[in-house]
Amino acid sequence: MWEEKLELYDKLVAKCPRFERKGKTMPYTSANGHMFSLLNKAGQLGIRFSKEVQEKYLQEFDTTLFKSYGSVMRGYVLFPDSMLEDLDKLAEYLNESYDYVMTLEPK
Repeated sequence: MWEEKLELYDKLVAKCPRFERKGKTMPYTSANGHMFSLLNKAGQLGIRFSKEVQEKYLQEFDTTLFKSYGSVMRGYVLFPDSMLEDLDKLAEYLNESYDYVMTLEPK
């Protein structure tokens, strides 16, 4: 199950040529010193957005904030499994997240 989600995550990131997947045991993407997507141990996908966009997507997707290792990851939206089937659409969200972190002060 987790391996399938990891494969999906890799395919998703492969659709976004401006960045690449990092992390061996905890797959993630980062840019400008900021992490912006993450696959947790449960195989759930979290993507980071600005506060306004995050609130919009929480309602639009009828979802919650993303959790990893039992902690709520502030700024991250949990993408429901039903949305993982459309990788092209997911790639749009991931690129939107990348654009967002590129506006933040570099770490």
